[in-house]
Amino acid sequence: MRALLLLVVSLAFVAGCGGGGDDTTTESVATSGDGCTSVDAPALRDPESLEAPTPALDASKTYALTFETNCGSFTVTLDPEVAPKTTASLVALAKDGYFDDTIFHRVVPGFVIQGGDPTQSGSGGPGYSTVDVPPSDAAYTKGVVAMAKAGPEAPGTAGSQFFVVTGEDAGLPPEYAIVGEVADGLDAVERIDALGIGDGPPSQPVVVSSVTVGES
Repeated sequence: MRALLLLVVSLAFVAGCGGGGDDTTTESVATSGDGCTSVDAPALRDPESLEAPTPALDASKTYALTFETNCGSFTVTLDPEVAPKTTASLVALAKDGYFDDTIFHRVVPGFVIQGGDPTQSGSGGPGYSTVDVPPSDAAYTKGVVAMAKAGPEAPGTAGSQFFVVTGEDAGLPPEYAIVGEVADGLDAVERIDALGIGDGPPSQPVVVSSVTVGES
C-alpha cells in the first residue's frame, strides 16, 4: 500500500494551478443507487503559480473545512499545531475558491480518496509548497486527512493535493503532513470510497462543488 501512494503521488506538484481556464460548473443529471448524484466533471483548469500565505492561523480559533460533493458533504477539523504552514495554506486556498469545481482524481477503495488538483492531471498544485514534518508516531487511520507528495520530496512537503484515509489503517510511514481529521460526514467519504475501481479515477466523477472555511 505504501508503494501505491508513493507511485501516484509522483504526481505531486510539478506545476501550480489555481483560478483560470473554463470555470464551467457541474450539472446534475441523475441520482445513482450508491447515493451519489451523477454529475459532469468540471472543465480542466490551467496551471497557475500562486504565492504561499505567510500569516499563521489564529491559535485561539478552531478551523474547519466543509467539502460539498455530489456524494454528500464532510467536514474536516484542521490541526494547526501539527501542521501550521500547511493548514494556513489550505485555509487560504479554500477562501480563494481554489478547490471549488475540482474532482477526486484518485479513489483506492479501502485505502484513500485523493483530490485537490484543479488540472485533474494528478500532478497539479498551487505553484508553491509548504513543509510540516509529521511526528514520528503519526498514524494514518480512518478519517485522517493528510497531504500527498512525490516520493523524492522531503517528509511533510505539501502543495494542494490532499487525501482522506478510508481504510482502518493505511499503514503509511510518517512522511505525509497530517492536517486534520473528518469530524462529520464520514458517510459521504465512504460513498466516495465505494466508487473506487482500482488505483485511479472512480467509476463516476466525484466533484467538490465548494469548500467553505468555518472559524470558531
